[in-house]
Amino acid sequence: MEIQITATKAEGAERRLQVAVPAARVAEARNKAAARVSKQVRIPGFRPGKAPAAMVKKAYAQAIDQEAVDQLLREAFQAVLEQEKLDLATQPHAHDVKFGDDDTLSFELHCEVRPTIALTKLEGFRVMRPKTDVTDAMVQEQLDRLLEQRATWTPVEGKPSEGDLVTVTLATAEEDGTIPEGREYRLVLGSGQAIAGIEEMVLSMSIGETKEQPVKWPQDFPDESQRGKTKPVRATLSEIKKKSVPALDDAFAAEMGDFASMAALRETIEKDLADNLVREADAASRTQLLDEIVTANPFDLPPSWVKQMIQAYAEAYRIPQEEILKFADEIKGMAERQVRRDLIIDTLAEKESLVATEADVDAKVAELAEKRGEDAGKMYASLQKAGRLRELERGITEDRVFAWLLERNTIEQA
Repeated sequence: MEIQITATKAEGAERRLQVAVPAARVAEARNKAAARVSKQVRIPGFRPGKAPAAMVKKAYAQAIDQEAVDQLLREAFQAVLEQEKLDLATQPHAHDVKFGDDDTLSFELHCEVRPTIALTKLEGFRVMRPKTDVTDAMVQEQLDRLLEQRATWTPVEGKPSEGDLVTVTLATAEEDGTIPEGREYRLVLGSGQAIAGIEEMVLSMSIGETKEQPVKWPQDFPDESQRGKTKPVRATLSEIKKKSVPALDDAFAAEMGDFASMAALRETIEKDLADNLVREADAASRTQLLDEIVTANPFDLPPSWVKQMIQAYAEAYRIPQEEILKFADEIKGMAERQVRRDLIIDTLAEKESLVATEADVDAKVAELAEKRGEDAGKMYASLQKAGRLRELERGITEDRVFAWLLERNTIEQA
């Protein structure tokens, strides 16, 4: 198809092209559409396909025009791709379509093209690998978490103290000064679950007591409209519980699993922490190296690819629909970096023949099955059913890409 194409925008990966289809081709498409429609419809007094063309065009003008436009747009899209040699990143869209009675058709084609990723600099980078030393404080922090999980809460009398779990009914005065019915809360005092003024009020109360007094909202309160305001608050304290944690001894270790002593539990925790720190350090050094390569090898990104990544993040974090726009603004930079990293990995894997094969995936599944004492065939079927084979293949490819990069760059241990 001979068409007239005028570029109206070429910014980054975005292209906008004004397209005009010759009147002769539009008239031809209209006539062919009318012929097809005439065979499908019935006009009183005529057999199908035998009604005069003018009568068919008048009776079914809208259907004929729609069919003609659809056909012309498809042909024009293909002609634009061939003439402009566009490597599309997404499906193009026609905007401002003008289809007149004078057999004219014009529209603006909006499209995005795939970036050209040259990767001219991949060597000579130097990145710092984070420390992987496990400290006593780290081990103790894990033990404290285990103790918290085994903690018990016991009801007590008297007045509460910081660290106690209280059940309290709270009500805050409305703008007109009236205090509505209260709502019950369970708060650990001193944990920041309530503002300081309310905690101080509850700390002065006894079980069964109701107290009403003015409370000032802090200047850093999340709701800006409430910052610094002083409002009457009514509180009724109904229960106080104190926390008890078990002793950190061999008996506690035995409760946590197959540990003969507290020393054995500490050793296991230390090993788990060390393994996790190594994984995190490896991931951090990989990310640093990729970010260096991204900076050294700039290329344009199709906006739609970034939007897809943002949508994937939103689904992963279960962002409510009403918060999507705000979330997208906050995470756009992260999404762009991740898309660039993925594209560099894919490009390098293809260029250096590092892409995982089916045989590689089979070998990896067999290795995992052996470690877990499972049948390789059953594990493969399970991974396939869960849709995780692609993830496994991606992991193998990424490991190969990073192995290739690590041979050509320097990773220093912090």
